[in-house]
Amino acid sequence: MTEPHTLTSPQFLDQLPSELFIGGQWREGTSQRTLRTTNPFDDTLLAEIRQASTADVDAAYQAAADAQPGWASLPPAKRSAVLGKAADYLQEHFEQVLQLLVAESGSSHLKANIELSGTIAAIREAATFPTRVHGKILPSNAPGKENRVYREPVGVVAVISPWNFPLLLSARSVAPALALGNTVVLKPASDTPLTGALVLAKAFETAGLAAGALNTVIGSGSEIGDHVVTHPTPSLVSFTGSTPVGQNVGKLAIAGERMKRVSLELGGNAPFVVLSDADLDQAVKAAALGKFLHQGQICMAINRIIVEDAVYDEFVERFAAQVKELKYGDAADPATLVGPIINDSQLAGLRGKIDTAREQGARPVVAGPITGRVIAPHVFAEVTSDMELFREEIFGPVVGITRAADEAEALRLANDTEFGLSSAVFTSDIERGVRFARGIKAGMTHINDITANDEPHVMFGGEKNSGLGRFNGEWAIEEFTTDHWIGVQGTAKKYPF
Repeated sequence: MTEPHTLTSPQFLDQLPSELFIGGQWREGTSQRTLRTTNPFDDTLLAEIRQASTADVDAAYQAAADAQPGWASLPPAKRSAVLGKAADYLQEHFEQVLQLLVAESGSSHLKANIELSGTIAAIREAATFPTRVHGKILPSNAPGKENRVYREPVGVVAVISPWNFPLLLSARSVAPALALGNTVVLKPASDTPLTGALVLAKAFETAGLAAGALNTVIGSGSEIGDHVVTHPTPSLVSFTGSTPVGQNVGKLAIAGERMKRVSLELGGNAPFVVLSDADLDQAVKAAALGKFLHQGQICMAINRIIVEDAVYDEFVERFAAQVKELKYGDAADPATLVGPIINDSQLAGLRGKIDTAREQGARPVVAGPITGRVIAPHVFAEVTSDMELFREEIFGPVVGITRAADEAEALRLANDTEFGLSSAVFTSDIERGVRFARGIKAGMTHINDITANDEPHVMFGGEKNSGLGRFNGEWAIEEFTTDHWIGVQGTAKKYPF
């Protein structure tokens, strides 16, 4: 164990409180449990946080409910200005936040740059939302009546975010919710409370956000998880995480004292299809980045590589050579692409998947060492559709390559999954790619690019067991608002009595 870092050292945000943020105040949690957040590479202690109890969750929701009417009533320009200042804060502290992402989530410098830049872009996009909310005036069949449909905030929003892209996947819900006049209670993953919640809280506090508009509760799922979802105050629960947990969140949200809407971004099993006419140099480079960025711990990461038979052997050979050149180890080294797995539970699961792949007959073509929590890239060829490596989300630096006899079988294999988040196809014929892409049952498909793509103004979301709802741009405006029909009878109506 190395000596603990302090959050006031140059590589971290200055004076970032290790506490809950409720009602505009930093305060210690009242749970009997203390969370120690550490660097997954070497277990360096980053912070100790007294966790939230259900009483703290109640206080957070009360603060959010009290703040919501006043926050929503602010002129659009004032809400926009607060979001702009929060984005400015992150831009001004870019290097410090980047280093914190590297240290807390095991992000490579490349991934941390992508995440932080994406977060700033997402907040700036959300800052445009207050003036993009439009109602409608509809005709009526009743004489003298006008039908107005107002688009209103949903009220209080619960946001539950994951550990893999903690800052971006919190901001992706928090920023639009706030922009549209809602208030928020944010519960981050226990592995990443600093980048998943407290950095955002500090940014918005500095930006002048109204007290109570954003509240953070840091605690274990076993103690406060269900309470965050079933509490009667929120009107919407926005959850990003695994499919089994998300399905449970959906059940709890509907079955609770007050039914609420859910927005669920869940697991994936992204196919990366290489057709026979693909540029293999480009396909190999894209596959290496799209699979091994952030150790494959991305819901959109390439999970299955499907290659037409005509180019299968050549692709496997080139891909293996490319993967062997990837640097793995301590994410603090800017040259590292593959850093540590987030925790021991995830590590054990990945070890099991590697063992199972061998037992089921997959052929290892790249099999680096496993040191501590760092798993060097593993690549298996001759993976078939009945193998675990094909059927399950891997969420680590392990991938299988499957042979397809032709384009038709490649499409069938791409769709042979319960998931439908992201996907990709490589071909030199763009229109062939478009036709193929439209046959994939997924929310997102990219031609001659990696599966991991996100732009703040373009819809993001999945089909099947990959979730419900859409994020970003106009789609986020719909998710975080609700329609209210106001019928205006301007002239006296004749009633039958």
